[in-house]
Amino acid sequence: MREPTNGCSALNLTVRLPLARLIPERRRAACWLLLALASFSNVVVAPPACPGIHVTILDIRNSTGAIACALFESAEGFPAEVLRFATHIAMMEIRDTQARCSFLDILPGTYALAVIHDENRDGELARNWLGIPREGYGFSSGARASLSAPSFEDASFSYDGQNLDMAIRLHY
Repeated sequence: MREPTNGCSALNLTVRLPLARLIPERRRAACWLLLALASFSNVVVAPPACPGIHVTILDIRNSTGAIACALFESAEGFPAEVLRFATHIAMMEIRDTQARCSFLDILPGTYALAVIHDENRDGELARNWLGIPREGYGFSSGARASLSAPSFEDASFSYDGQNLDMAIRLHY
């Protein structure tokens, strides 16, 4: 008899051998009971999802480059000075013009998010000679840039420490 190659095979062996000794009617009842207990234990024992701020990025125009999400807890440095003042930064690949960033273990409070589509992967928002962004950008709470970036207050949102799902639309 071969040794099992993974934990699932070993579990099957330990369950199958005692059931083989039962008469067919009791074997069927025991199988149903094991299936019911197994499905119940998955529901009861499954670890809870980590609470956090989960952000879906909308309207990404292509899959080139990466998405950078920066979480700020105060107006200081928002939104331009990401490396100095953002409390959390997430950088992720874009797959099929879709991206999602998550910030876990965040304390309750007031925050603002800034997101950029860093198409050339240089770590900053590319601008033309007039200072107008050439790469996608977006902010939490639907805040929009007019002649300058929105204020922290315009982009701020309250977080209560539970799961918070939000979407940020990119503008090019």
